Amino acid sequence: MSRRKNHEEEHENHERWLVSYADFITLLFAFFVVMYSVSQLNEGKYRVLSDSLLQAFKPSPPPKPSIAPDDPRSMMPISPITQLALKRDEAKRRARAERMRALAQQVMQALAPLVQSGQVRVTQSQRGIAVEINASLLFKSAQAALEPESQKALTAVAQVLGANDNAIEVEGHTDRDPISTPQFPSNWELSGARASSVVRLFIDNGVAAARLVAIGYADTRPVDSNDTLDGRSRNRRVTVLIRPETPEERAPAQLPESPEAPLPGAQEQTEAPKAQEQTAAPKAP
Repeated sequence: MSRRKNHEEEHENHERWLVSYADFITLLFAFFVVMYSVSQLNEGKYRVLSDSLLQAFKPSPPPKPSIAPDDPRSMMPISPITQLALKRDEAKRRARAERMRALAQQVMQALAPLVQSGQVRVTQSQRGIAVEINASLLFKSAQAALEPESQKALTAVAQVLGANDNAIEVEGHTDRDPISTPQFPSNWELSGARASSVVRLFIDNGVAAARLVAIGYADTRPVDSNDTLDGRSRNRRVTVLIRPETPEERAPAQLPESPEAPLPGAQEQTEAPKAQEQTAAPKAP
């Protein structure tokens, strides 16, 4: 019995450690597989990172006023009515610009000798056509009555303007030298009177009064230096500004008139004398 027992003890399994060792090797293999998979470069993520860096260091363009892509209006097509209205507005703008260019040519032809001599300057901008006339051509010193020779030139301009419906602003300007006369206490009165003289001549020659505005700026808007004789001579001028729009287009919207409300106590004041009259009146027999 003792021999059998010893024999059984000799055949006891001493290789159980291999199980643990195999488990350890399996886990170690799995660990290296995971590390290898993590170390692989993701091309998609690399592109995203590269684009982000390029976008960050690239100078950003100015923002464009547009509708957001997710806005439902961005996918709405322009209706034919809107397209027709846009085309009409564009055609109207082009026709107005062409009409203003033709009008400027007519004014320059009417004042051709004065333009060549430098006494009249005709310029065109977004504000309209500016006809700058030297005051020495129109008036005597410190006077607002038009000279007979200048009336002929202004009459020719009035005939050109009479065939159109543009709004017209006549601006009077002076130099910095002060004036103090019984008729013109300051340059404000002188500049306004000179502009009004030109307006009256235009009206007398067929230009509608509703199209005209007379403005006196005195010496507040010089176009040259007042320190020289030539500069002061140019600052003394009358500018006829022909606007591209009509007076109706420039007029502000008229607000509806509201009924006048009586002042507080007005009713009591009107009724009080009636009560006094009733009490003061003698009773009928």
